[in-house]
Amino acid sequence: MRIPLSTLRIIVLLCVFAATVLFFASQIDGYLNARLFNRISGSVAVIALIAVGQAFVVLTRNIDLSIGSVVGCTAYFTGGILMVYPNLPPLLVPLLAMLIGAMFGALNGFLVARFRLPSIIVTLATLAIFRSVLVQSSDGSSITTERLPVWLTSFATQNAFSIGELQMRWIVVISVVVVLVAHVFLTRFRAGRQFFAIGSNPDAAAFAGINAGRTIFLAFVISGALAGLAGFMFLSRFGNITVVAGLGLELKSVGAVVVGGVNIFGGSGNVLGVLIGAALIDVIDTSLVRWEVVSEFWREAVLGLLILTAVAADTMLMRRLLKRKTDGGQQ
Repeated sequence: MRIPLSTLRIIVLLCVFAATVLFFASQIDGYLNARLFNRISGSVAVIALIAVGQAFVVLTRNIDLSIGSVVGCTAYFTGGILMVYPNLPPLLVPLLAMLIGAMFGALNGFLVARFRLPSIIVTLATLAIFRSVLVQSSDGSSITTERLPVWLTSFATQNAFSIGELQMRWIVVISVVVVLVAHVFLTRFRAGRQFFAIGSNPDAAAFAGINAGRTIFLAFVISGALAGLAGFMFLSRFGNITVVAGLGLELKSVGAVVVGGVNIFGGSGNVLGVLIGAALIDVIDTSLVRWEVVSEFWREAVLGLLILTAVAADTMLMRRLLKRKTDGGQQ
């Protein structure tokens, strides 16, 4: 019985995740406890959302480097709106954050899809532009916890349910639900499979009647909207938001995507793997802070090395599979 490649990747990722946790548990005293789970799960909830949005973009052979700036802008602007209108219905606020994020994503998508500009250049530019907009509009001021509604600042610590001392918070539940919805959409619906088709073979997709420009535009809008939702959660978790909010999240999102098994060249991947990749990235990032052997200045280097290793492994794997397929076809 052959195990599908996507399932095999998930199994390997879970084994790597378990091995990583056990390694740090052997190096750090008192590592395995409920407090670690509660802290990391909240952080993973934010990273997983932006990583899933990034996955939609990467599947179409593009990349969104502005996603960290979108999270920062959304968190700041949403907080600013709530300071002026504190009585907004709670259910409306995350939708408003998603709308703000989607507008940023739509700008990226328009530039890439309409003018066929390289996404890495477009989003590298908008990364700086969006951050500059945030700096200019904020005039150097910060969003502070005491000026936000109580329900917002307490939302990040509210539990959906608990298992012993393990607290499953609502932000984690929401993030997992989004991942599952994205997985079902991409694997069970024709509109979702179009993202794979565009990244796998653009010419064949065009011949099949798939509108590449529209699909790429939609991918960036989804990425922006999920970054907006992540911005709402970021605001709820930290409360105090400065102009550097979200800085560096673009690297973590790309890391979670490629480590999670999404081909950086587009056309293949699994968002369930992206969720595990996000958890692995955050476990390593958080654990390195407590591991005295490695200086905290090497954290970004370790993350970069992990991304490089994942891309190299995925490239070699795809080449071997392609060679096997070619050899099998010749026989």
